[in-house]
Amino acid sequence: MCSFTSETVALTFKVIIMKTILVPIDFSSQSKHALDLAAQMAGKGRIKIEVINIIEGLTPSSFNTMGEGATNYTEDEFFLKQLYDKTKENLHNLIGQGKYSGLNISATVVVGNPYQSIAKAIADYNADLVVMGTKGSSGIDEVLIGSNTEKVVRYAKCPVITLKSDVDFSKMKHIVLATNLNEPQPTVVKEIKKLQHLTGAKIHLVKVNTPNNFHTQRQSEAEFEKYVQTYSFDNYDTCLYNATSEEDGILSYAEDVQADLIAIGTHGRTGLLHLLSGSIAEDLVNHSQIPVWTLSLKK
Repeated sequence: MCSFTSETVALTFKVIIMKTILVPIDFSSQSKHALDLAAQMAGKGRIKIEVINIIEGLTPSSFNTMGEGATNYTEDEFFLKQLYDKTKENLHNLIGQGKYSGLNISATVVVGNPYQSIAKAIADYNADLVVMGTKGSSGIDEVLIGSNTEKVVRYAKCPVITLKSDVDFSKMKHIVLATNLNEPQPTVVKEIKKLQHLTGAKIHLVKVNTPNNFHTQRQSEAEFEKYVQTYSFDNYDTCLYNATSEEDGILSYAEDVQADLIAIGTHGRTGLLHLLSGSIAEDLVNHSQIPVWTLSLKK
């Protein structure tokens, strides 16, 4: 059973507007959808877009030793130099399209490891948000291989929006925020309010009730009330949603309220703990057909 409210409580959080969005581009349709979404978001305010393409296969230091004026390339170095120049040209042609005119947008080609390069770019640009495309995964690939997207979701020091298809930002009016209500999440709330400020969306707070972690309606209503008062939500509703698993519950509830985005914090677990407990956030990134907003809670 869900309860609905939109009263304004006494506590207030200052909403800090985002300034920089980082968009990794690999020229796939998914990554281009990510750039389009970032462009729509930037059009809502004075937001800078930093676009990066990452070339794997050579370390930045060895690439730099070739130099701009060098001529004695090995065959491999010559190929990579050609690839670098062509990628740079393609990237600038991409952001030079008319639909991106008038935006504060820059593009850079980076040589190195994809995850490490994205992490460095987040720090270098002081990015407030990463928007990136994903194809998702399932089965054995999901368990054993993972992806650069999942690593970014797990470890990034800023929020990450992942998406699989084209998104109309002007129609983003319903955001599902999944929470267990017990864990302090001031950073998650602060960051999701930036997005709410841009969209004017309603926040649907949901706690999934599972057989292995069952809470009564009365207990959950008290937890919701405390959570809402602590973080000063406005334009929201709350729901205790019964399901066999948290992931299924979040996806089903998002479908029920016709959500445009799912938001969740992730603990960034690694190693054996990650294999044993899994990650709800990464499962959502892999399986959700609507965009997923994540923020690592790992200190």
